Amino acid sequence: MKILIGIASQTLKLLDGRGEAVKEYAISSSKIGVGEQTGSFRTPRGRHVIRAKIGGGMPVDTVFVKRRPTGETYSKELSAQFPDRDWILTRILWLSGMEPGFNRLGEVDTMRRYIYIHGTPDGTEMGKPGSHGCIRMRNDDLLDLFDRVEAGTEVEILETL
Repeated sequence: MKILIGIASQTLKLLDGRGEAVKEYAISSSKIGVGEQTGSFRTPRGRHVIRAKIGGGMPVDTVFVKRRPTGETYSKELSAQFPDRDWILTRILWLSGMEPGFNRLGEVDTMRRYIYIHGTPDGTEMGKPGSHGCIRMRNDDLLDLFDRVEAGTEVEILETL
């Protein structure tokens, strides 16, 4: 399996071992574009790998902060209580860059930037940039993807796909 993420198309494609598309999902990448620099709040490009799968077995809408479940379940009331929170829900696929000097190590390290593929509230618009750098997915889509991939799965983030 391999994942291709298209910034222009705002899609995530899951490919089988022959490179054929198995599934396609709508995503939302950074609202301010692409970039690898630490602190940029941009989505990093290039070749990555899923370093860790987090949240397996947790209920849908489990709230995560710093990759740990908070004990909260997302709701409109919780959202109103914390209006500025960037909601990371349901599951996390933590990405690590594979290209030293571009998206790995130093000031361009995807993993140290805590870039994930993660769930988001159901009302969040997909197919349009809107995140703080991560790849957001609908919770149901993320659950499906999470069950299909393993740690070590290659992820390539392309501007033109």
